[in-house]
Amino acid sequence: MHHAQEPPSGIHPLLAGRFSPNRFDPSVVVDDHALGLLLESARWAPSAGNSQPWGFFVGRPGEPEHDRVLPHLAPSSARWATDASLLVVTLTRRYVDDTRLLYSEFADYDLGQAVAHMTVQAQAMGLAAHQFRAFDLEGLTKELEPNPGWVIVSMVAVGKAADRPSELRGRRSVAHLRSAPWSPAE
Repeated sequence: MHHAQEPPSGIHPLLAGRFSPNRFDPSVVVDDHALGLLLESARWAPSAGNSQPWGFFVGRPGEPEHDRVLPHLAPSSARWATDASLLVVTLTRRYVDDTRLLYSEFADYDLGQAVAHMTVQAQAMGLAAHQFRAFDLEGLTKELEPNPGWVIVSMVAVGKAADRPSELRGRRSVAHLRSAPWSPAE
């Protein structure tokens, strides 16, 4: 299903060169200007009805915000994410205040758009982003106490990659993407 392959010509180099590193250079710093650009890129993402139902909790090594997030990383992500220059906790506003009434049925999709924009911006800045969910969601939620209606969805580690994409990096075919919802994958 996942065959090693080169991206076809015509795919923008920022997209073709994107990968999720498993090692970061701990000496690289994401300064305030770079952090601002990453957040601006997310801010300009499209959203249903321009609702922009996303929020981010960011922490850099040495900052109290970073120290609050680290204990909640799963061992599998702590091995590499602790060396990233920036940890971003992604949140979305799913509900109206503390009710179960949906704020937007598109909130998670819209958050994904914002994170994708941030990921491409990181790539354009010579950085890499690794999105992940290997953390204690309940513990991190208790730690950060998001406002009612807001939920933590994922995390993103951002920094200078200290490894290269795997030679066996494979992707499903376009034919598979088009047929997967309707027929068995081949």
